[in-house]
Amino acid sequence: MGSDKPAFLILGGCGFIGRNFVEFLIDNDVASYIRVVDKLPPQVAWLNKRHSLAFKDPRVEHVSANLMYFDSCEKAFANPPKAFDYILNCACETRLGQSEAVYEEGIVRVSLNCAKLAAKIGAARFVELSSGCMASSEQTAHKESDPCKPWTDVAVYKLKVEEKLKSIEGLRYTIIRPGIVYGFGDKTGLTPRLVIGAVYQHLGESMRLLWDKDLRMNTIHVKDLCEAIWFLMKLKEAHGEVYNAVDDGNTTQGRVTDLIASIFNISYDFCGKVMSTLTTVDKFNLMEEINDKHLAPWAEACAASGVTNTPLSSYIHKELLYNKHLHLSNSKLTAAGFKCSVPEINKQVLIEVVNDYIGMNLFPRSVMS
Repeated sequence: MGSDKPAFLILGGCGFIGRNFVEFLIDNDVASYIRVVDKLPPQVAWLNKRHSLAFKDPRVEHVSANLMYFDSCEKAFANPPKAFDYILNCACETRLGQSEAVYEEGIVRVSLNCAKLAAKIGAARFVELSSGCMASSEQTAHKESDPCKPWTDVAVYKLKVEEKLKSIEGLRYTIIRPGIVYGFGDKTGLTPRLVIGAVYQHLGESMRLLWDKDLRMNTIHVKDLCEAIWFLMKLKEAHGEVYNAVDDGNTTQGRVTDLIASIFNISYDFCGKVMSTLTTVDKFNLMEEINDKHLAPWAEACAASGVTNTPLSSYIHKELLYNKHLHLSNSKLTAAGFKCSVPEINKQVLIEVVNDYIGMNLFPRSVMS
């Protein structure tokens, strides 16, 4: 551990972004030591072969901890073979429809526990992964300095975290607000839409979506997000700053749906704003109706391909039915010198996600034949 390369602490490191950041650090050989902290051990985290290989690297250590509890958090930070230089906080309660208390503990308390300890050990940079859902506008891309009006529960509590980080003495931090993150290991970004596409391919029906094709859905590939995290960790000017992280594609619901329809060879249309508004007045009944239509065919498609256990689901939560634009400006990040290697979403990168899950026997092979 005598290398001059930095040591990393990745909180929530078995999750989607954490596992990809571990792989990024190993593939680029930039770390002397990586501690991954998560409640889940890697063996039960649905890692693909590449991620599993990265976690088996001798530079990677896994520590189990519940970061809601300060003493457990202290153990996660304790006694590294080399002092932590960079800390990435991916730990967050991401489940939809939870109580205020669950979000307060699983988002605010977790982040502040970790940030206080990062300040205490004098880490060179603490990177907080926040939420891009801080405002909604179709015409104007939201900039980091614009007023915030968060429109998801997670974003509401992440904004609380952003405000509280400012008052932690000695904390050298950077906040990143990503768009919709997709890529290997994604379960909640674009993968649910891929699952629904597979459902309609299995049903042999046309897919109908709420709202219209112009709904903004700015995206970023997870490998570009990992590049951006490392870029900002090293950037002195990023201390105390907030950065949106999205690609250049200015993606819309129409673009995403076009790609998914092409992958599964299905047709689709949109309800439109007027009909969608009328339809979503009773979101609970609408949600139940949609899920009743999707759940059984997904189970049937999985069974037909021998998929007996999968973390992927066709279930849709009511929070996903909002007519809200995820429309972020990336001008601040690009002005700092960062450029995405996947400048916009395309069919091939989505097929790669599906094929990766098929290879793990977590996605029905039959829908791609």
